[in-house]
Amino acid sequence: MTSYATAAVLSTLAEGEGGGNHESLNPYLTGGGALFVLLLLLFITTRFNRDR
Repeated sequence: MTSYATAAVLSTLAEGEGGGNHESLNPYLTGGGALFVLLLLLFITTRFNRDR
């Protein structure tokens, strides 16, 4: 399979039937959740890195 065919298949799968926009996913809630998880991981990493 060529890279063009692979890209076409992945693009079709990503679109889905509804055009790719899910009305149940709030972008602010999703972004806020991702930000919270990243900040939590940063906090955990800096707490356990005691060698500096």
